[in-house]
Amino acid sequence: MNVEKLFENVEKPIIGVVHLKPLPGSPLYKGDFEEVYEAALRDADALYSGGVDGIIIENYGDKPYAINVKNPLTLTAMSIIAYEVRRKYNDIYLGINVLRNSGVEALAIAYNVKASFIRVNNLCQILASPEGLLYPIAEKIIRLREYLKASIKILADINVKHASPLDTRSIEYIAKDCVERCLADALIVTGSRTGEEASINDLVKVKKAVSQPVLVGSGITLHNINKYWKFADGFIVGTYFKLHEKTENPVDYSKVVKLMKYVKSLREVSN
Repeated sequence: MNVEKLFENVEKPIIGVVHLKPLPGSPLYKGDFEEVYEAALRDADALYSGGVDGIIIENYGDKPYAINVKNPLTLTAMSIIAYEVRRKYNDIYLGINVLRNSGVEALAIAYNVKASFIRVNNLCQILASPEGLLYPIAEKIIRLREYLKASIKILADINVKHASPLDTRSIEYIAKDCVERCLADALIVTGSRTGEEASINDLVKVKKAVSQPVLVGSGITLHNINKYWKFADGFIVGTYFKLHEKTENPVDYSKVVKLMKYVKSLREVSN
């Protein structure tokens, strides 16, 4: 099966995550937006300088998450940071993820800052999550993208972490619906929680079901990426890149360099 590349001229891209500190409008916000802003730019710089292929910005600190975020304080703060990352690093693939399942809002931010892609936690299922029921939002996202005439790619999670599907359809069936009926550009397979390894069995099943790229979206480290390499079309790396592998900590530049050096060797062997 021929699989499209997720990004032009990049084989199996590595996407690093900027986990934002709590933003204005969220319960844990400390009242100093400049601190949030500077921390985000430091992480983006460490990822970019370390050689990642893409960066995704996520409002990780905004716990407990709202479904379909509407708070203008949160959305404007995230837009400001995303715009500055795009301005400073205009040659990298930039993505937006607004938790929880705020795909329409992510697409709007991505459009305004000229980002390349968005991550959508639930494009095509009904899921039970700590935030409540997550309903599919493909129709709203696809119609907005068409209205904007935007080329922004939609990366959709399948059985996303921190949630459980409320139907008995197989993961292959869901994957097919997500690309055939809901028009996802790529799919993401994760573990059950942040930082946990994804099931290789699930990854292989999704890969066999669709022709679109399939990424691993959690649990990737220097020590396990090799076992996923031949199956996945890309990787989203968050927790491993952090100091002491704690998601809330700053990005450790040296770990980014080490992983990207190893990825380069894997790409050379593949070619």
